[in-house]
Amino acid sequence: SPKLLSLLIMQVKCLTAELSQWHKETPESKILIFRFVFLSIISKGREEKLFQKLRHDLEMVLSTIQSKNEKLKEDLEREQQWLDEQQQIMESLNALYSELKNQFVTFSETRIFSELKTKMLNIKAFKEKLLSTLGEFLEDHFPLPDGNIKKKKKNTQESTKQLITLHEILEILINRLFDVPHDPYVKISDSFWPPYIELLLRNGIALRHPEDPTRLRLEAFHQ
Repeated sequence: SPKLLSLLIMQVKCLTAELSQWHKETPESKILIFRFVFLSIISKGREEKLFQKLRHDLEMVLSTIQSKNEKLKEDLEREQQWLDEQQQIMESLNALYSELKNQFVTFSETRIFSELKTKMLNIKAFKEKLLSTLGEFLEDHFPLPDGNIKKKKKNTQESTKQLITLHEILEILINRLFDVPHDPYVKISDSFWPPYIELLLRNGIALRHPEDPTRLRLEAFHQ
């Protein structure tokens, strides 16, 4: 076509001009041009080697990153499994809490106080019954010797001393033990019948003071 023919004519003219210019160049200029071309080729070769090394390094980095990603993926799956298990446990606990919450009965302070008061009254009644039964048992099996005893004094004069029952002795020791726990010892008076004291000591119910044999205490069975 005319356009293609015109383009080819222009290319011929350009090549002719370049050839003419090339013939005009001196040998030194031609050498410089060849040198420049040669160096360009060498530089391109070096760049290609550099690019190959860079490509190799990048491939190694990529492989390392992929390995780390696989490890992170495994860790993520393991953590996700642990999280799922914890969520299941939490759901079970929430269900149990809801069930217990529905079964929980709210007690008012008045009701609690009333129940405690009833328990205290029952305990007090049981205590009174227990002490009464103990007193009856002691009076039946450990009576006083005719209620009186004569004791000679140093001046050979005789006087009658009123003795107390074994129940009363025990009551004195019990009250002393709980009222004054830091000093539970009781002074043995003339109203304590010696056989009763000996009975309490031999059966481990009472203990003498380690430094004062005239003082007596009840064994702390409640401790």
